[in-house]
Amino acid sequence: MKPHRQDLSQVFTATDNHIKSRRVVSLKLGLVILSVALIDKSGSRLTSWQRSRSGSLDMISAFFILNLKGEVLISRLYRPDAKRSISDIFRIHVVANPDVRSPIITLGSTSFFHVRHQNLYLAAVTKNNASAALVFEFCYRVISVGRSYFGKLDEESVKNNFVLIYELLDEILDFGYPQNSETDTLKMYITTEGVKSEAAMREESSKITIQATGATSWRRSDVKYRKNEAFVDVIESVNLLVSSTGTVLRADVDGQILMRAYLSGTPECKFGLNDKLVLDRRAAKADRDPDSSAVELDDCQFHQCVKLGKFDSDRTISFVPPDGEFELMRYRSTSNVNLPFRVHPIVEEIGKSKVEYAVHIKANFGSKLNATNVILRIPTPLNTTKVDCKVQIGKAKYVPAENHIIWKIPRMQGQAETTFTAEATLSTTTYNKPWSRPPISVDFQVLMFTASGLLVRFLKVFEKSNYQSVKWVRYLSKSSNGSYQIRL
Repeated sequence: MKPHRQDLSQVFTATDNHIKSRRVVSLKLGLVILSVALIDKSGSRLTSWQRSRSGSLDMISAFFILNLKGEVLISRLYRPDAKRSISDIFRIHVVANPDVRSPIITLGSTSFFHVRHQNLYLAAVTKNNASAALVFEFCYRVISVGRSYFGKLDEESVKNNFVLIYELLDEILDFGYPQNSETDTLKMYITTEGVKSEAAMREESSKITIQATGATSWRRSDVKYRKNEAFVDVIESVNLLVSSTGTVLRADVDGQILMRAYLSGTPECKFGLNDKLVLDRRAAKADRDPDSSAVELDDCQFHQCVKLGKFDSDRTISFVPPDGEFELMRYRSTSNVNLPFRVHPIVEEIGKSKVEYAVHIKANFGSKLNATNVILRIPTPLNTTKVDCKVQIGKAKYVPAENHIIWKIPRMQGQAETTFTAEATLSTTTYNKPWSRPPISVDFQVLMFTASGLLVRFLKVFEKSNYQSVKWVRYLSKSSNGSYQIRL
């Protein structure tokens, strides 16, 4: 006998209230917080039917590592809804299909999330609506852990260390839910060394308990170095788009602060940025002089080790750094961008047989600084047959395969300026389609210069043994992959 519609409504209402009465247990994966299980007050887990009604709790069903030929090197199934043959579907639709560019592909009820690294594909499979950001975070964490254990993660290292990789995957994921992917914590109880004595195992187990429940799961307490050093790199990628009339259409900076910490013990570091640093441009706009040169940052992201208690008041970042290299901070700046180069192109089409170029470039940074690896890619029409180039510094060469003139300047001093001239000869064509005039792109690297104006005021290291440490700070502004463009 079918239940009455009103009775069904009461059943679902009661079930929803029962689910809402349960509490969520959260696990921490890097910078991402994921709710992974529902447990009621009595401690029992939800049934699979109840978990499916909650929707957002489902996670990874299977994980594969394949080479570029589609051969499965590592295969781990975490849920009964995934089969070993599911890797063949990924091989056919992704590896063997060069037209697939999206990192996510959904076939029926199955979603494949993949990352290509070196000569490998890392693929995570889910049958449910899992968080894409978390799945990709997990894939990149696997790459990071692999680098830490074997130096690099490629096909050869996977084949040589497949047993260890299976151990790591079993520790990092439990029934498809991320557990702990911190390298320092994993190294405390997954090691490539031989079997240890019971006394050593008991001592190590005690350390693991402290590590797993303490506030610094990203760092061991027994790290020792003969020379204590800290290296800070402020790296900024400059994005620019200038119209053919010289108007700046877009100018912004994607920055990151990388740190390499080779410090003994459990030190606390304090990191100070500009006094005029502004995080929320809209909130501070009314209180600021419109002509002020304050550094404005948007979309700031910090490593999980950072304590942000004093950051809002005095722009000081306090943290206990992980051992080795890590990304301390990532940010974006869209205002008051100091453009390192100004490019003024003049391109004139003379009839249908010739194009004349005059490209002037000037370095806007200080005269004591130098730019290296400056490369200008100047487009040419498709029917170009010959180009005569004249440059004052560097070398210029026409590359027919790319339809570009490549002008390379190995070194350019600040405030210097130079001009490139060229004459391109065109062949006659039967069609009269006009030249689309792609933009000029500029690649460069400028040491000790930040386009956003961000500066490190100080870096202090405090440790209970009061040892002396050496600190280094380096700035680098760069552009690559055509992100610095000037339209013709």
